[in-house]
Amino acid sequence: MNQDIFENTATAFALKSDAELKKSRFIFSMMGRQWLVDLGSKATMIGLKLGLPIKGLIRNTIFEQFCGGTTEDECLPLVEKMYSKGVSSILDYSVEGKSNEADFDNVVGKKLRLIHTASENEALPFEVVKPTGIGRFHLWQMQTEGKELTDVEQLEWERIVNRVDLLCKTAADSKVSLLFDGEESWMQDAVDRLIRDMMAKYNTERAYIYNTIQCYRHDRMDYIQDLYNDAVAHDFVVGTKIVRGAYMEKERARAAQMNYETPICASKDATDAMFNSVMQFILDRLDVIKLCVGTHNEQSTLEAMQTLETKGVDPSSNDVWFGQLYGMSDNLTFNLAKEKYNAFKIVPFGPIADVMPYLIRRAQENTSVAGQVGREKALVEQEIKRRGL
Repeated sequence: MNQDIFENTATAFALKSDAELKKSRFIFSMMGRQWLVDLGSKATMIGLKLGLPIKGLIRNTIFEQFCGGTTEDECLPLVEKMYSKGVSSILDYSVEGKSNEADFDNVVGKKLRLIHTASENEALPFEVVKPTGIGRFHLWQMQTEGKELTDVEQLEWERIVNRVDLLCKTAADSKVSLLFDGEESWMQDAVDRLIRDMMAKYNTERAYIYNTIQCYRHDRMDYIQDLYNDAVAHDFVVGTKIVRGAYMEKERARAAQMNYETPICASKDATDAMFNSVMQFILDRLDVIKLCVGTHNEQSTLEAMQTLETKGVDPSSNDVWFGQLYGMSDNLTFNLAKEKYNAFKIVPFGPIADVMPYLIRRAQENTSVAGQVGREKALVEQEIKRRGL
């Protein structure tokens, strides 16, 4: 498998106009400066809180780069445009930080509508749910820590379980796969247990319910091995999405502050090794475990492609998908699709002010990944040069 496959910028940016390419170059140039990202993030949130007229500026820059629109309907033309190149989409209502029951029920209602939309559109094979978007973080944490709940808390937890079950049942009935995001380690065990139960209940014939494995955690090989053995023993299919992880600084800081062993791998190399080991474990067991490879890492993507080729697995088999975030790594997504692999973009959307925490986290994550922003900018510049602009 030749890495040059990901150097084809004509395919990667076929949907971008000259003006859009130049705007992307500007945005990645700005994101390459950590101090500017930190300053801009703080200034943007202050400006929104003060009601300053900055939404137009946000929409025309970072929002346009990384989001599909403010509403589901605004995203659909983009979804169809990408699908014309073989790239599927996951519409992600990316509103974060809510904490009351009415907000949680509103998110569930939004997700149910998105599942319905996906069931009627072959360009939308998955929907995605953030566990803390449908239930209080503290309740997930208490369940993870095995703490006794009060009667009121027990009722609240039962509402969370009912929301999860409703979403999973609706997805399975609609033949849409549902991805549950991974979150902080101190609440994740409760998610893992509940989503395992949903897999046992709804993944009897195929993988409708998927859990996310954050491979920067050094215990994730143990987790996937146990889940595989559990699935074999109880005759259900496992759905997994593997990612490197999104909360490294927060995880390490909490571990140091509370004096416990960090759950995070000791180094970037160790994280890469964990990701690739978990990936290979799953690729060797596709009869039981289905896989979404969620990565912007070209080497891991090539390894997965090579394994599929060696095993004689059809690239378009529904057993394996490759996914990247909208606005990033187009050289992976669109070139994978061109080679007939299953590829999707996660397309965030929502009101600009509500989506800003997501966008800020995304900008900060990208600047902290060595070489990521530089690679994005270099590919855009390569295409600009190819077009003679």
